[in-house]
Amino acid sequence: MAERARRVELSAAAGELVGRLAARHGPVMFHQSGGCCDGSAPMCYPRGEFRVGGSDVLLGVVAGGTPFWMSADQYAYWRHTHLTVDVVPGRGSGFSLEAPEGVRFLLRSRLLTDAELTRIEAEPPLPTGDEVTG
Repeated sequence: MAERARRVELSAAAGELVGRLAARHGPVMFHQSGGCCDGSAPMCYPRGEFRVGGSDVLLGVVAGGTPFWMSADQYAYWRHTHLTVDVVPGRGSGFSLEAPEGVRFLLRSRLLTDAELTRIEAEPPLPTGDEVTG
């Protein structure tokens, strides 16, 4: 089976930080909700310590097998974009693993190209929390 189109990736700085966080906390995951304040940034959690909702969408898997989940409502807004998780100085969420590091994750986006959209439209729908967590 062909690999799916990449919808999300990490910047080099985010990849390095995810590696450090995983070394310290074990496997990690991302979740992007549509909430205000902290919920508007991608949150990084130890894998298994955040319950994915049944309608959450598995947007992709980034460095080290790290799943990136997004709420269905948020996905409706971001479905035509390619996302890059980056890291910048600043105060992150108290719940996200990077908070003690003095940095925070954020999303950078670009519109998908026509070729990317055509490929994605030919692929099966993205897996949801119901399908993955059972």
